[in-house]
Amino acid sequence: MELLDWLKANDGLFALLGLFGLGLFLISLLVFPLIIIFLPHDYFVRPQTAFATLNPFRMLLRVLKNAFGCVLIVAGVLMLFLPGQGLLSLLLGVSLVQFPGKRRFELRLLRLQGIRKSVAWVRQKANRRPVILPAE
Repeated sequence: MELLDWLKANDGLFALLGLFGLGLFLISLLVFPLIIIFLPHDYFVRPQTAFATLNPFRMLLRVLKNAFGCVLIVAGVLMLFLPGQGLLSLLLGVSLVQFPGKRRFELRLLRLQGIRKSVAWVRQKANRRPVILPAE
């Protein structure tokens, strides 16, 4: 009975969490296609730029991108147990954060037929060249 009382007493918190989850879901519906569209077609075959060789502005952008990605990962984990699009937020966060093995992980995902077709469809609709994947 105490749990029901607590839930009733905190209904505003649950409404706020639901709105937060809905907001992240709507943002992800906009951001995922933009990431796919603006991803350079040769992203996976060109050499990666080391952080130390970036100019200060690019370093700041990369730090901010990683920070935002970490926020999305934490929010995604929370939304696995609370209302919201937890998996979608996790995927968006992981796509923004730099970590060892990230490129290998992205390539593994892109080699899945369903994901590859979806990415190709989004890029085709935006009149962008297909993404080039390296040989396995």
